Amino acid sequence: MNKTIQIRTGLEASYSDIYTPEAFAAVQALAELDHDVKEVMRSRIDRRAQRALDNERMTFLDPGSTIARTGIKVQDARDGNFEGSEIPHDLQCQWIQGTGPAAKPTGSLERSIRNVAYALLSGADGWMFDGEDALGQTHSMSLDNQRNLKLAIARDEVFMTAAEGVAGDMNAWADGFFGHPIVNDWSEQLDFTTLIFRARGHHLDDRHIRNIDGSGFSASIVDTCLFIVNNHRPLLEAGRSIVLYLPKIQTAEEAAVWNHILSRLEEHLGLEVGTIKVYVLIEQVEAAFQLMEIRAALGKHFVGFNTGRWDYINSVSDAVAWDPEFINPNIESIGMTFGYMRVYEDRVRRSMNTADQNGNFALWQGGMEPNIPVGSKEGVAASMARAVQGAEREQREGANGKWVAHWKMVNIVRPVWEKTGELNQMGREFPPLTYTDQDAADLFLLEPAPRTIRGARNLLSVGIQYGNALGQGMQAAALKPADFFGNEDILYLMEDAATGEIRLSILWEWVHKGARLTEDDLESGVRVGDVFTSELFQRLYSEEMEKLRNAGNRDVHDESKATSLPIAGEIVDSYVRSSIKAPWYIDLLNLNIDNFDLETGRQRIKMYLDAFSADGTRITENLDFA
Repeated sequence: MNKTIQIRTGLEASYSDIYTPEAFAAVQALAELDHDVKEVMRSRIDRRAQRALDNERMTFLDPGSTIARTGIKVQDARDGNFEGSEIPHDLQCQWIQGTGPAAKPTGSLERSIRNVAYALLSGADGWMFDGEDALGQTHSMSLDNQRNLKLAIARDEVFMTAAEGVAGDMNAWADGFFGHPIVNDWSEQLDFTTLIFRARGHHLDDRHIRNIDGSGFSASIVDTCLFIVNNHRPLLEAGRSIVLYLPKIQTAEEAAVWNHILSRLEEHLGLEVGTIKVYVLIEQVEAAFQLMEIRAALGKHFVGFNTGRWDYINSVSDAVAWDPEFINPNIESIGMTFGYMRVYEDRVRRSMNTADQNGNFALWQGGMEPNIPVGSKEGVAASMARAVQGAEREQREGANGKWVAHWKMVNIVRPVWEKTGELNQMGREFPPLTYTDQDAADLFLLEPAPRTIRGARNLLSVGIQYGNALGQGMQAAALKPADFFGNEDILYLMEDAATGEIRLSILWEWVHKGARLTEDDLESGVRVGDVFTSELFQRLYSEEMEKLRNAGNRDVHDESKATSLPIAGEIVDSYVRSSIKAPWYIDLLNLNIDNFDLETGRQRIKMYLDAFSADGTRITENLDFA
């Protein structure tokens, strides 16, 4: 077989346990599908541009049409006339799923693999090990992530030693917080949690594999092949399912490309079609217009949806960037009961309890709980009460479970579902989905809510900090606005690429759509009704950057203040002030991974924005590949 892809020099040898001949052969076998991925990504940008040109919002698909790259009629998909999947035994009960990467950005293997141990000993029903939003991409972290998962699944000695130590650390914390341990028999508990992997989305290229011609190569294909090829045998031999989360899908056509990737890989490995199971994160508003169509396109692979709050808000903002009347409020106001979020959640739950032709329903995993129980006694108590209330609401609405961003939250939130005793809520009766003009309009429904200087500072401060954290290798980080550093009553929240995206999108909206503020602010002199101008943004930007430069090492690492922090600030400033809204904050961050030279950073930011402004080209390949 002629090689059409290449691996960065040196990595094939240093990660020979991940880039095995079998794994590389699979990537090579699926390489032609990289073209399909690029086609649907180009189509995504073209649709975005055309809607902006026509000043038109999204609509539902024509019921008489056929889902692209499938032979399935849209109406058949909506009616459940397609073959889906039964839910495997180890996904029947998923009250709590934790999320996070399997690797740390620095340190030894022994230290890094502790991430997996904390997850598998947490008591979560499932754990989504993140290869995307929460996984740093500095150096070779994506490969460290794969290595740690492979060692854990194989129950390698280095993992088992780490797990024994982690169990003691977890119990020490639990004894202080709950008054009792949470890990009894650590070796037995390792088998409780269903291991799930989130591959990177179609919108991202891999940093370590590219096409022979030098163009970027799909991270989706790489992640899927490396994880499944390296781990399918021990998982299946242990009677466990092979489960993925698929992120950032916008259309049923994109889901169909994913289906081709999965089916091709199953064929390559001699696995029955449908062996690989997938959840889909509904974190793009366009996907909310095509829920049943996405289920149908994934067929026997599909098991459920997740309602991913932060990316979804960002996608709504991005989809109507052209509309001067659509302006989001403070991010704190956009909960799951807010306007378009309430409508989105309702459509997801109704789509899950529409049966396929064999009577199979699907799972609905509720959204993320970002709180972490670290802070003052009063602050923790208040935050945990809100977390439990949020979980109770989702359970009442029909969710089979929810996500938490930290292992400490598992035993705080899981009792909400334990009290009900129901494995899941599949088949619970809800009204069928409808596809009216009003349904389409409601997916962009705004409600009165505050837009304030305090809200702007929160967006800006955390947005900059997130870019800085990513530059330091932490794509998931516990952050809070600079004004609350040292205030233990205000807890840190787990932030990742999704929260970073929405923070910049809202700021862009406010600047370019002339958002009017709803409260006086004595410090800035802003009054009710004042417009959030570019000049006001720049003033706040300068003030928040100064706070971060002067912050203590606990909140802003001293070593970052002359390296990644200035570049993070430059990206935020350029993104928000650009007249053309960039589709992804993460694109600009990825271009500067492992770059600590500010002038180089400025050149790369300008190169990206110029290319996108010219013809919609996204620069996604690794500029430092060589």
